[in-house]
Amino acid sequence: MLEIADNGRTWILSGPTSSYAVHLTEDDELLHLHWGPRIALADAEALAVRPLPDYWPFESPLDGREEYPVEGGPRFVRPALSVRTDERRGTEWVFEAYESGGDDELRLRFRDGGLRITLHHRMRHDVVERWVSLDNEGPAVELLRADSATWTLPDRETGWRLSHLHGRWAAESQLVRAPLTYGEKVIGSRRGHTGHQHLPWVALDTDATEERGEVYGCALGWSGSWRIAVAELPDTRVQITGGAGYDDSGLLRLEAGESFTAPVFAGLWSDAGYGGASRAWHAYQRAYVIPDADRDRPVLFNSWEATEFDISEEQQGELARRAAAIGVELFVIDDGWFGKRTSDRAGLGDWTPNPDRFPGGLRPLADSVHALGMQFGIWVEPEMVNPDSDLYRAHPDWVQYQPGRKRTELRNQLVLNLAREDVQEYLWERLHGLLSSAPIDYVKWDFNRCFTDAGWPDDAYPQRLWVDHVNALYRLLDRLREAHPGVAFESCSGGGGRIDLGVMSRTDQVWTSDNTDPLDRLAIQHGFSQIHPARAMAAWVTDSPNTQLNGRVSTLRFRFVSAMAGVLGVGGDLAEWTEEELAEARDWVTLYKEIRPLVQRGDLYRLRPPEGGSSAVQYVLGDETVVLAWLQAQRHGEPVPALRLRGLDPAASYECRETGEVHRGAVLLHHGLRTGLRGDLDATVLRLRRI
Repeated sequence: MLEIADNGRTWILSGPTSSYAVHLTEDDELLHLHWGPRIALADAEALAVRPLPDYWPFESPLDGREEYPVEGGPRFVRPALSVRTDERRGTEWVFEAYESGGDDELRLRFRDGGLRITLHHRMRHDVVERWVSLDNEGPAVELLRADSATWTLPDRETGWRLSHLHGRWAAESQLVRAPLTYGEKVIGSRRGHTGHQHLPWVALDTDATEERGEVYGCALGWSGSWRIAVAELPDTRVQITGGAGYDDSGLLRLEAGESFTAPVFAGLWSDAGYGGASRAWHAYQRAYVIPDADRDRPVLFNSWEATEFDISEEQQGELARRAAAIGVELFVIDDGWFGKRTSDRAGLGDWTPNPDRFPGGLRPLADSVHALGMQFGIWVEPEMVNPDSDLYRAHPDWVQYQPGRKRTELRNQLVLNLAREDVQEYLWERLHGLLSSAPIDYVKWDFNRCFTDAGWPDDAYPQRLWVDHVNALYRLLDRLREAHPGVAFESCSGGGGRIDLGVMSRTDQVWTSDNTDPLDRLAIQHGFSQIHPARAMAAWVTDSPNTQLNGRVSTLRFRFVSAMAGVLGVGGDLAEWTEEELAEARDWVTLYKEIRPLVQRGDLYRLRPPEGGSSAVQYVLGDETVVLAWLQAQRHGEPVPALRLRGLDPAASYECRETGEVHRGAVLLHHGLRTGLRGDLDATVLRLRRI
């Protein structure tokens, strides 16, 4: 809900439990007033009349109080907006007008010469979406930095603690919490994609626990290079600034008539601890970000770990028959079906089926998969090209490169310059034609290397490719989804290298990590759940020992229960599974389908983190609950601690089933529930229903 003061200079957006307020002074300085518990318009107006502190000459009274600090004038904090023309650098704006976009959106318009700057605020549930748009109506302007938003935290007597997710390939989304100190903490990516090293999310608190206390969180919706800076200023005030691009070397050059819209930088306040904040983030994404989030994702089989590049139509057909027999709903053929793709050295860019492996194209295999009652999916990596490909031989200038420098190959491939319109059109024609040539239901879209030679020799402002590549990717995905509304897309980047609100608004799920070891996955999935819902988190059951990474041996039971915490998939070599293993897998798939609505659409409670010897998560939807619990290690035969369940009615009774056993009564809530876990790398599933 948007409320506006009578003088038209104080605005407040309110959700179910929180409010966000800003005020424009008589000097056209836009100040942040409030972000936190819900307040009335009168409260915001009272905050607006408070005088600014008198800090001169060595500190600015605006620092730490402006809604969107620009470069120029009496400011010393990190600017969210930095621009230059041929004559000058910086911004000296004047307020023009405000507009309301319905009852939940506010637009504030400013102008600096020919540059129009619009600050956007939109409240969705208790999530505030913020972004900036710039329209140039005068001489050319270079955007050195145009962050989406700056967030200001309230004053607190105790220090702030910062949470974020760091990692690397095969170890993504590792949660770390540490005290925030004076100065700046900067995370981001300068790799051209979101990156494995950090997810674009931060959270701050002073004394929160999993289920209690205030938490402020911010998440950026951008799939290219990005930066979030968290600063504790000299007067202890804290601001968070973030947006597209990692450094200040230049985003775009706007000629007259051109514009730029920054990605959404969303913010959330919660007083229900980290768990409450996560549940609010999940609900927001299911309602406003993830396409068709009310439709549960199918159980899939992916052929990569079973066959890698050594594939054929007959072999894939046999795997499909085995997958259908255990209850799989979506069969995906991974890398190796196209061009001369018999290894990672050739074929990328040539998106036509290999005639030796698929003489009739993909349709015969897709038809046979559909006849088995499954959907059919494929793997692609459209933004890349192998030097050994027909595409590269025809268009060597279509890749990113610096003139006079060696073209760096990573994984034997180069990055196509997707900012070029001819490259965009080529990919549209190939992918649209591919999806039209066979009944394809699903596309796994991969991105397996970072930018290294981000050059564009023929362009007047070549660094624009960092932004234009991502926007072109978004347009291509949007165009394909519109032309093929029945096709689902998964975002992958060597695992979790491209996970953010921007790509998630255009894909149905994301590949969380190339690490499919079920024990390692518990920590990865724990970090992922801080911001993103299980509905989007793809997780596979693969073979044991885990030959891809660590050689660890684990039971099929542990592998399935680990993967059932998200969108279940199977990636093992079913041709090598015994009949007993196939029968057990069929039972687990059947169980997952029964609990899938709770896992993918329910409220998540993290009952016990994976750092200790045991861990557990709980999902609640209506009168039903499911608990997934794991025992990683057991010392001296000590019993597993009881689980204290959350999100249930303490006055009600619940029937609990675990491997056939039935327990009754509200005692489960008051005294905890003991599971049947017995030894190392054990796992279990408990189902509760209100009676």
